[in-house]
Amino acid sequence: MQIDTSKLSPQESYRLISGIVVPRPIAWITTQSPEGVVNLAPFSCFTFVSNSPLMLGINIGRKAGIEKDTARNIRSLSEFVINIADWSMVELVHASAVEYESHESEVEALGLATKPSNTVRPPRLAMAPISLECRLHSVTPYGNTGAEFFVGQVTQAHLSDDLYKDGHIDTRSLQPVCRIAGPNYANLGEIRQLIPVAQTPKTIIEG
Repeated sequence: MQIDTSKLSPQESYRLISGIVVPRPIAWITTQSPEGVVNLAPFSCFTFVSNSPLMLGINIGRKAGIEKDTARNIRSLSEFVINIADWSMVELVHASAVEYESHESEVEALGLATKPSNTVRPPRLAMAPISLECRLHSVTPYGNTGAEFFVGQVTQAHLSDDLYKDGHIDTRSLQPVCRIAGPNYANLGEIRQLIPVAQTPKTIIEG
């Protein structure tokens, strides 16, 4: 099968690519409105863009051309928190994707506790094993639907003690939630440890 992507609608393109770019990590973002309402929403177009300084990027689209609360809050206060959920929280992650009115808090609706952040105004989720406080670095628009790529610089990292070992995150213990196509989620599944490329015999690489 061959597909001429120029003939796809935005919805058809999304369905196609969301089944190809998998699994995707989820940024479970807490933001705060100027009025003090705490918003919570998951975003799976999420990656890191720099390690010095440490910066993360999230693509935030629009719904029917209307800016989402998360984007509006980040633009307003220039601050946000990326929480990382573990597999035990997958149903809460999914539930937080429901559209609420701007004056309603997903955190309150779901009965989730928060803790104050150290360097930004939006709080972090108390239950999250990892929370990354961020200050807005830049916003870049892409495409024809109003999607924008928000980049934030990490100012403080909160990590569960049992996850951080010898300068590394124990990913097996973390068991982060991953997004695949549609309302479907996955965990890490099988993990294979291979020889680092620099140490791999040439015959194995070529063979």
